[in-house]
Amino acid sequence: METWTFASASILIKVIISLLVIFSIIILITRISGLRTFAKMSSFDFASTIAIGSILATVVMNTNQSLLKGAIALGGIILFQTFFSFVIRKSKMMNKLLTNAPMMLMYEGEILYENLNKTNVGEDDLIAKLRESNALQLSEVRAVILESTGDMSVLHSSEKSTLDKKILQGVVGIPEYAKI
Repeated sequence: METWTFASASILIKVIISLLVIFSIIILITRISGLRTFAKMSSFDFASTIAIGSILATVVMNTNQSLLKGAIALGGIILFQTFFSFVIRKSKMMNKLLTNAPMMLMYEGEILYENLNKTNVGEDDLIAKLRESNALQLSEVRAVILESTGDMSVLHSSEKSTLDKKILQGVVGIPEYAKI
């Protein structure tokens, strides 16, 4: 019998066995599919990681769920993620269609308000990220890029160095005056 504060020994044993089995399956699948399985390189990778965590929690905590069903669901998500990654890596058209491009939010000390609006990022969020990255002056900020993962990259330097254009590869929303 299970209550709010107590679970029977048989339920606890089932949870422990489920945990060991499902984690072993995740480790096995990760070894087969590679390190990208839990990388947050795109919004799709992030969604896959959330789905994997949800399946793991459901199988471990719900003793009525089948370990086989959980293993198949995990394998299916990771297989689809691997296929999706392959497709966007091999096809520029599919990459453009299925993934978000990084967006420039700030360039050479100037906040790009139009790009903030396009990405639904508030100025307060941008300023908080600048503080988090230890930027001391807006003029020191070379660029802030909203990455395809949803992370913000803050590139800053107290020296008046210029950005290597290769660093901005794939970034959209770069001001016209900055383009070569």
